[in-house]
Amino acid sequence: MEVFYYLVFGGLAAVVAGLELAKGGKDRVTTSQAFNSFKNNYVLVYSLMMSGDWLQGPYVYYLYSQYGFDKGDIGRLFIAGFGSSMLFGTIVGSLADKQGRKRACITYCISYILSCITKHSPEYKILMIGRVLGGIATSLLFSAFESWLVAEHNKRGFDPQWLSITFSKAIFLGNGLVAIVSGLFANLIADNLGFGPVAPFDAAACFLAIGMAIIMSSWSENYGDPSESKDLMGQFKVAAKAIASDEKIALLGAIQSLFEGSMYTFVFLWTPALSPNEEDIPHGFIFATFMLSSMLGSSIASRLLARKLKVEGYMQIVFTISAFTLFLPVLTSILVPPSSAKGGSISFGGTLQLLGFCTFEACVGIFWPSIMKMRSQYIPEEARSTIMNFFRIPLNLFVCVVLYNVNAFPITVMFGMCSIFLFMAAVLQRRLMVVSDLHKSSTKAQAQEMVDEDEPLNP
Repeated sequence: MEVFYYLVFGGLAAVVAGLELAKGGKDRVTTSQAFNSFKNNYVLVYSLMMSGDWLQGPYVYYLYSQYGFDKGDIGRLFIAGFGSSMLFGTIVGSLADKQGRKRACITYCISYILSCITKHSPEYKILMIGRVLGGIATSLLFSAFESWLVAEHNKRGFDPQWLSITFSKAIFLGNGLVAIVSGLFANLIADNLGFGPVAPFDAAACFLAIGMAIIMSSWSENYGDPSESKDLMGQFKVAAKAIASDEKIALLGAIQSLFEGSMYTFVFLWTPALSPNEEDIPHGFIFATFMLSSMLGSSIASRLLARKLKVEGYMQIVFTISAFTLFLPVLTSILVPPSSAKGGSISFGGTLQLLGFCTFEACVGIFWPSIMKMRSQYIPEEARSTIMNFFRIPLNLFVCVVLYNVNAFPITVMFGMCSIFLFMAAVLQRRLMVVSDLHKSSTKAQAQEMVDEDEPLNP
């Protein structure tokens, strides 16, 4: 493997280590022992759940290609996953609110384990079933676990500000360190030990089973709104009404859809972008490098949140940087002469793109705890999972449209489209900050009016 990859990985590792070691008093928050135990339990479970997801990441596209499927066939398999997440996500989110978030988390484990098992079959129909199960699991991963955490945190009476600590730690480990180790471990068992591209999926099933056992033995159940026994349509109406009546929730949903839609499209595109002429690239090691970049981003986010900087403010900068990094493939295609030679090592244009993609992944690392913080502030508890999965409908639709037309447009066009969406997210983030500030000012003014009215009655 080329020295370049080691230099990028080593440089990022040094920066992350330096940031963590340099944390001062302003970057740390004093908490209770009970909260620390609760946080550590959740972070452990979340890390196991994410390891089940990250182990699969580097080899999904590669496994399908090894089974003989072309880019169009693979695109349709990805569409099945995002499509099932779009169709069934809102339903399972509502069931999580109504039937229990703990049960939903267990359902995630079972669905994803079954999805991993299907990867042993080269039959297209079986792989399609696996993608559908994986799509359902993804909806639960990004709604049920967070909903359980927020409800349980509040139920136990912990300081609301401490939620950002759990979010940052979960992303730093689950989307950072665990993802790095998962990428390296997947590379080890699939390539170095010669077990083949299906081995990471077997390892993922094992980690998911361990996490499920911990959930079943240590988590208590919580629900959405216990005061009303709403049916499924009732939950949908509550969620739709909340989004329609509150501009802040609608803006947050649009921002999340634009960013995550671009992010999931990037997941599909980075492999062909870095190896357009079938260059020999270490998929697992590059994936680990991306996750180290995400870890860097989450470390930066933990500092920003600990210092109570306005999330709505700094995320505008993050989205703008993200837009530029995904525009790099367009720039390199124009400025760097393309090579027609097949195979070989990564090209000069590829190295520039890799550095840009690492910067994008750092932005992803900042995005996750920050969007979680905003969701905990703006989304009502009674239909949290339902609303969060409503947000996933447009992003899954966007990704499905992109992947369906994957052969119709050059890869640079798709990256350019993602860049535009990320810039739109920055604009909407600005609007969210303005609306949020106006709402806070209005609330303070109303509170002051009530105090002024009471003063003559209480001389």
